[in-house]
Amino acid sequence: MNTFDAIRQRRAVKHFDPAHHISPEETNQLIELAMQAPSSFNIQHWRLVNVTDKALRAQLRAAAFDQAQVTDASLLFVVAVDIKAWEKDPARYWVNAPKEAQDILVPWITPFYSGNEQLQRDEAMRSAGILLQTMMLSAKAMGYDSCPMVGFDFQKVAELIHLPKDFAVAAMLVIGKGTKPAWPKPGFISKSEMVVENHF
Repeated sequence: MNTFDAIRQRRAVKHFDPAHHISPEETNQLIELAMQAPSSFNIQHWRLVNVTDKALRAQLRAAAFDQAQVTDASLLFVVAVDIKAWEKDPARYWVNAPKEAQDILVPWITPFYSGNEQLQRDEAMRSAGILLQTMMLSAKAMGYDSCPMVGFDFQKVAELIHLPKDFAVAAMLVIGKGTKPAWPKPGFISKSEMVVENHF
């Protein structure tokens, strides 16, 4: 499937075949594609909790107000972010870059983020959003459906996955074989409202 088709056909699907399994090779392919997503300063704040334990899945479903896709989809990822990733050996994010790029960008990371907790969290969440879209489009291109989720008890999910200090939960993402199509797209704001030329 080409990129344009994947963008237009991707939907938040709620009904999945619980008997369908995505192979380890396909799961690995999805993760490798996710790694291609861009992030601020290439920090890669995201951490994917691949939930394979059925009992934990059931607990996460309860924390998600009993939404069936949490247990029925082939894959369930809790997408977390390391808000302090910027200060954890930042040179490692640029190890393959030309030295001139390393010399400019690596020293810039600490002063850019230091002391600005709102920016640290915002950048981590932006990176998670880009990762989520990359994974959803990759899944659609592979013939699978997906659903990004924020309809859950964030604190309970954090407890269930033993979320480390200075991390946050961004979303959950389910991927699998849909059994019922999503309803028609509910509507779009006009392009004239969406696009502002030069300034408001």
